[in-house]
Amino acid sequence: MAFSGSATVSRALLAVDRLSTFVGQTFSWCILLLTLVITYEVIARKFFAAPSNWGYDTQYMLYGLLFMFAGAYALSRNGHVRGDFLYRMMAARRQAMLDLLLYILFFFPAIFAFMIAGYHFFELSWLQNERSMFSPSGPILWPFKGIIPIVGFLLLLQGLAEVVRCVRCIRSGEWPQRLSDVEELDQIILAKAAEQSPEELARALAEEGDAALTAKGP
Repeated sequence: MAFSGSATVSRALLAVDRLSTFVGQTFSWCILLLTLVITYEVIARKFFAAPSNWGYDTQYMLYGLLFMFAGAYALSRNGHVRGDFLYRMMAARRQAMLDLLLYILFFFPAIFAFMIAGYHFFELSWLQNERSMFSPSGPILWPFKGIIPIVGFLLLLQGLAEVVRCVRCIRSGEWPQRLSDVEELDQIILAKAAEQSPEELARALAEEGDAALTAKGP
């Protein structure tokens, strides 16, 4: 049933996308907090010779939250690094076959290892009531390390959704629907370049400007 064209399955896939999106966009605010903390630390250190005893720990924890919780969100948007110059020239069915193979051989073994190792890191930190050694305040670290298995689960859930998409694409020859954000201009240009020759794209840009990028192909 999971690999069928059922509307229920399609809604479930989009629900997983929405969960990854909610988590990723929620923790994206860490970049604003991180910017404020770094700005405060630089001003306090350079102009008042009064560095904080919490700034460094706060910075790497905020960056860790931002980086870790963005993983499933990036996966839901097909945003992880890949060899696009080859991949985008493939037919959808071949793309799905390659993705499925890589998920089975690399993604799932790595995620299971990540979750197991992450849980042991968290457990050891919790039992020792581990504290940071980088600052006098020494904040506890086990809550921070506790996000590792949680992030692993979110990546696993999104990965399962992507596998279902791969199998459905192999069967139908078309990628199933996924949630999408506003695309960067360079991504739109790459997509358009795959649909038409560089000369045609350059001529359309010269004549119509950015409107040529949003127009549907023939």
